[in-house]
Amino acid sequence: MSGLYLPHVRDLLVKPAFAALPAALNTLSAQQGVLGIGLKESGYTYLKQLGSGPALGFWQMEPATHDDMWTNFIRYRSDLRKPLSALAGGQPSAQALVTSPVYAAAMCRVHLFRQPDALPSAGDAAAWAAYWKQHYNTLGGAGVTEQAIPLFRAAMDA
Repeated sequence: MSGLYLPHVRDLLVKPAFAALPAALNTLSAQQGVLGIGLKESGYTYLKQLGSGPALGFWQMEPATHDDMWTNFIRYRSDLRKPLSALAGGQPSAQALVTSPVYAAAMCRVHLFRQPDALPSAGDAAAWAAYWKQHYNTLGGAGVTEQAIPLFRAAMDA
């Protein structure tokens, strides 16, 4: 199901990413959701979108999304700008989504933070799959909510 052992991804990538961010962003639901998003997006196998797509990192964020987040949100929030810059080695760039998986996990969390809807409850795989589809993959994206449910369940069981 995944290229990497999910408890290792959670403990070595997601938790350190969240520890660097404001404490309010570090919830069990957010940890489960970000772990599930990476599992759905890349299976923790691919660092670059297969085919000709632009998405990068385990969380398959597009460079345009990354750059928009910095231009229109993060640069105005020192509570995010400082830790994200540090996670990216001082030079936040879309390429850091590949070279720093901890940074990529943090960027995924910040992307979710920008959404108008509250995160689903911890342990609710179906709600997380729907949330992923609406707010991360987007309604026009190729992802299918029903196919994502078992992946979010696996993330929650890790």
